[in-house]
Amino acid sequence: MQKNKPSSLTTPDLVLLSLLAERPMHGYQANAELERREWRDWVDISRPQLYYSLEKLARTQLIAVASTHEPSGGPDRRVFATTANGRAALASALEREDWAAQRDRPAFLTWLALSWQGHPGVVARQLERRKEFLKAQLAKEQSTLRDVRREVGHRHHEAVWMIELAIAQFRTELRWLAKLSRDLRHRAPARHPSYAS
Repeated sequence: MQKNKPSSLTTPDLVLLSLLAERPMHGYQANAELERREWRDWVDISRPQLYYSLEKLARTQLIAVASTHEPSGGPDRRVFATTANGRAALASALEREDWAAQRDRPAFLTWLALSWQGHPGVVARQLERRKEFLKAQLAKEQSTLRDVRREVGHRHHEAVWMIELAIAQFRTELRWLAKLSRDLRHRAPARHPSYAS
């Protein structure tokens, strides 16, 4: 058996290990469950990555074909479950310090750093686009939160906490954008030329 170090497991691997620890399923079901839970809002995992992770985890015996009473529907519909080794590898991977000690690199902040190079009027238009996007995301997450609370039956669940954090971040950024829109007319280059060198 090929050993898999927790550090060699990718985020898609870990997501799949966690999902299959909940209940056995085949790749199509796992993908559908990711869609249903809207996991792709917070984790970058494509359908091809999911199938690559299924093969990798099966090869390293972190998941195994599960005995099930459901018809498999062919070789591409093998039903997998996380093994004891898979649960242990997932738990070890979740102990890594880098989960809690990294900064996000939002594309919007990159745009903001470069925005002084844009055409006149573009910055104000982009700020308005960002506000509209955030308002739509906020409404979506508030609706999702209601659905998740109904599904899990209480508010002390990681899905609830994650959505509440997203809502708080959207609200904070909307307040910050309102301030930035007011301050935009005062925008000026750095006073100290050494800043740019």
